[in-house]
Amino acid sequence: MAATIRLKQLPGLYAISRLEAADSIPGWADGPGFVSITRTEDELSIVCPQDRVPDTVKQDGDWVAFKFDGPFAFGETGIVLSVIRPLSENGLGIFVVSTFDGDHLLVKAADQIAAIRFLGEAGHILA
Repeated sequence: MAATIRLKQLPGLYAISRLEAADSIPGWADGPGFVSITRTEDELSIVCPQDRVPDTVKQDGDWVAFKFDGPFAFGETGIVLSVIRPLSENGLGIFVVSTFDGDHLLVKAADQIAAIRFLGEAGHILA
């Protein structure tokens, strides 16, 4: 049986931005709200409130964010899968960010109502 997860919608819209791998972390990236900064050998990826991202930065905007109500043990399995499966099976695009204590799900604002419905139908609780 899939886990029942409590999710809390975060306020505002979010953007997922891409900078070059060697770029410094820009000042606009930091601040209140959910922020995720990931550097790989290929890119510097920043998720943050959309209104902070300059128009000149490569970005994909209009995402809404949901925080998984955790924390969950590292060995606990199926947590993310139980949330993304009903969305994926219904054709919704997702972006997931994991942290030490939990996970965050982003869906396009245009898909927000459908996502909430599919999550509820799967037994998850939206707070």
